[in-house]
Amino acid sequence: MQAMLLAAGFGTRLRPYTLVRPKPLFPVLNRPLLHILLDMLDRAGCGQVVVNCHHLADQVRQAVAGRPRVRLQFEPEILGTGGSLRRALPLLDDRPLLVMNGDIVHDIDLQAVYAHHQRSGHAVTMVLHDCPRFNSVAVRRDRVCSFAGPVEGTELLAFTGIHVLDPEIIGRIPAHTFHHIIDLYRQMVDQGEAIGVVRTDGSYWRDMGTPEDYLALHRDLFSGRAVIPGPSPGSSWLLGEGVVLAGDAELAEWGCLGNRVRVGPGVRLRRCVVWEGTRIPEGTSFTDRILGPQLFQGRGRGD
Repeated sequence: MQAMLLAAGFGTRLRPYTLVRPKPLFPVLNRPLLHILLDMLDRAGCGQVVVNCHHLADQVRQAVAGRPRVRLQFEPEILGTGGSLRRALPLLDDRPLLVMNGDIVHDIDLQAVYAHHQRSGHAVTMVLHDCPRFNSVAVRRDRVCSFAGPVEGTELLAFTGIHVLDPEIIGRIPAHTFHHIIDLYRQMVDQGEAIGVVRTDGSYWRDMGTPEDYLALHRDLFSGRAVIPGPSPGSSWLLGEGVVLAGDAELAEWGCLGNRVRVGPGVRLRRCVVWEGTRIPEGTSFTDRILGPQLFQGRGRGD
C-alpha cells in the first residue's frame, strides 16, 4: 500500500491558532495529529507515504524527520487536493494510492478500504458515511451518482476525506496548476464513469476544522467515545512532562496540559487544551478554550 497525507492547507477556520501551527500538527492528547495519522498508516501496512506541505512547511518538515518511509513534498504555491496529487505522481509506483486528509481523526480500517478498492475494479473508491452536517454526495447502492445534491432514488452521504484512486486517474489532472480532485470526480460521474463507495457509518470520524470541533474531539476521547493509539487518557485531565501546577489551581471536568505548561495560583481551567510551553497567569479562568504560548490573550477571566 502507498498513501498520501494532505497537510498543506492554511486552516483558515482555525485562525488564529493556525497562524503559529499548521492544523495537522495540532496536539491531540498531547501528540501531533500528523504523528497519529502516520502511525495509523504504518499499522495498515503502508510502505511509502507522501506528505505535502506549504503553510508553515518547516514545522511539518521537522515533524516527519526521522521517518524514512515518509517523502515530503514541499509546494511553493497551494495546489489544491488534485494539484498536490498530480505533483506527487513521479514519486508513486504503479499501484492504487490511498489519500487521506491531514485534519481528520477516525478509526476507519484503512487496510480494508484499500483491499475493497483492489477487488472492486473501480478506478476510484470514496469512503463515505452518514453525517448530516456534511452530507452532499448522492449515492445509489455502491456508486456515486452526483456531487450536486439530492437526486431521485439516491441517498446523501458525506465524504470522509479518505479515498483510493489508480495512478491513471491522477495522470488526468492538469500539471502545475491548482485543482480540486472533486472537480475531476464530478466530471467522471457526468461522463458515466463509475466511482465506487465504501460506507463506514459505524466508525468514529471527526473533521478537526474549527476550534469547537477540536475541543469536541477531546471531549469524545475523554469520554471514551473515540479512541486513538496510545495510553487511554482516562476521564479527567492528561498532564504532559514537566507540568508545574500550583496547589490551589482547579482543573474541572477534562482537558490536557502539554509538556512544560505552568499553571499559576488560583487558575481555573474547564474543558481546555493547553499547548506545550504555555504559562497561565495567576487568578485567570478559562472554559472551552485552546491556550498556547503565542496565543494567550490578556489577563483576566476567560469564561
